Amino acid sequence: MERSFIMIKPDGVQRGLVGEIVKRFETKGFTLVGLKFMAVSQELAEQHYDVHRERPFFKGLIEFITSSPVVAMVWEGDGVVGASRAIIGATNPLSASPGTIRGDYGVTVGRNLIHGSDALETAQREIALWFKDEELVSWQPSAQPWLYE
Repeated sequence: MERSFIMIKPDGVQRGLVGEIVKRFETKGFTLVGLKFMAVSQELAEQHYDVHRERPFFKGLIEFITSSPVVAMVWEGDGVVGASRAIIGATNPLSASPGTIRGDYGVTVGRNLIHGSDALETAQREIALWFKDEELVSWQPSAQPWLYE
């Protein structure tokens, strides 16, 4: 089973969309194995977005992600990384398909509600950055036999 890192950004938290977003991943059949409601430190934000350090929007991105609490999550399931990207939708909400989180609730790129790992390697890096091993719970939901052969 793959694992992916998903973060509901400050705008998603402030707009009261946490339950709706969690529901979409649960309804799809993925298993929640880690969850934190937290303030993001400057250091963690810079480590997470290090790939964008030289981009002109880096400073604003760090200011935004540290401005209000986020919900950091780890979801598990077959193909969860790719499926999560489909559930989330395009980075620009105006280009995101209806039925995706960003397509249904997003308005601008700078306030696009949610982050999801873009590859298995990225997911592993992000999970290790945001969660200690002992903060993740391996468990089998009773519905799992109805989801996987």
